[in-house]
Amino acid sequence: MKLAIFDLDNTLLAGDSDVGWGEYLVAHGIVDAHSYGETNERFYQDYLRGSLDIHAYQTFQLQILAQHPLEQVLAWREEYLEHHIKPMLASKSAALIEQDRQAGAELLIITATNRFITEPIAQWLNIDTLIATEPEIIDGQYTGGITGIPSYAEGKITRLQQWAEERGIQWRADDVESWFYSDSHNDLPLLEQVTHPVAVDPDDTLRAAAQARGWRIISLRH
Repeated sequence: MKLAIFDLDNTLLAGDSDVGWGEYLVAHGIVDAHSYGETNERFYQDYLRGSLDIHAYQTFQLQILAQHPLEQVLAWREEYLEHHIKPMLASKSAALIEQDRQAGAELLIITATNRFITEPIAQWLNIDTLIATEPEIIDGQYTGGITGIPSYAEGKITRLQQWAEERGIQWRADDVESWFYSDSHNDLPLLEQVTHPVAVDPDDTLRAAAQARGWRIISLRH
């Protein structure tokens, strides 16, 4: 069996869909430009440093979904994805995905970004399996909370293991080849678990780790 696992933000996308969503909300006056924009940037810097409190960030990021009717946030999402995410699709992402598909690999995206934002992107990329942070929905309305374990850092390993167990897959068995493509040092825990770790347009910390360990380094951008 072959398993190809893709990070999304700054890997298959030449940008961060989570941060971009916050910027979209600020630009359109949906949230307060100063307080929201400042907090969004602070969380992003925490992420870059590897010190992000993922639960605090998700509480901040998902509050907007609970404060407005579902129809409204879906309309905002449609506009955001069309005008901001489509241009982020890295130029070589589709070719890499198709290469692994043709090789017979099971494809999946695993991302810390919530499903509200990422599910349509996975559909555009024609990848059926998405492991993302799950926003809580009760009676057809987002609550602003999450369910389960956020798929961030070591949480990606936990969520991948849960997914595999549900399907009777031993993804770390000797007869399974696994690839994980990521840009971020926050993904080192999962990169260390797969048989083929691949650093994609990596941050400085991941690049140094990949070079030291002899991992493959690629770019999906021009």
